[in-house]
Amino acid sequence: MVPKSFRYFKVYKPYGVLSQFTDDAGRRTISSLFKFPKDVYPAGRLDLDSEGLLFLTNDKPLTDFLLNPKYKHEREYYVQVEGVPKENDLEKLRKGVYIQGEKTLPAKVKIIDEPKFEPRVPPIRERKNIPASWISITLYEGRNRQVRRMTASIGFPTLRLVRVRIKNILLKNTKPGSVIELTKDEITGLRFL
Repeated sequence: MVPKSFRYFKVYKPYGVLSQFTDDAGRRTISSLFKFPKDVYPAGRLDLDSEGLLFLTNDKPLTDFLLNPKYKHEREYYVQVEGVPKENDLEKLRKGVYIQGEKTLPAKVKIIDEPKFEPRVPPIRERKNIPASWISITLYEGRNRQVRRMTASIGFPTLRLVRVRIKNILLKNTKPGSVIELTKDEITGLRFL
């Protein structure tokens, strides 16, 4: 049973928007997307230059559950990288790589077709003589700039990063800047391992 006072939102955070409500430097924040209730906060974050799914709620026990690394909740990212990784490159990410002196947990990684996202503003820099490709990376931890550091560690810098899933919550068919309240089924799915 979900108390009526609890609110749950999924947000498609656009590129160049901070995952917070205020910024001393005057940069754009998620408060520019929607008038959220005063007690609702992001459960996790995305960097300024990352896009995609952000979950906000005032359900503190659920936030604590989702952010606790011991539960290893899945977070899936679609990542455009410079170059075309081979299977042995992806296998390194699957086994875990060292970033900032610590090994990452094993990840699920595969090459994917180019997703049908709206073009990013500003556009991704492209080099005519270096191809780009897309991979899906599913992580079970959330270290600072982890995906970018992981792809760089195997020689394929991240060009664009979009989080598409947190556990059972999907970004699918939403547009940058959209804010949607979750259904009861989606909320129930978040509560279980």
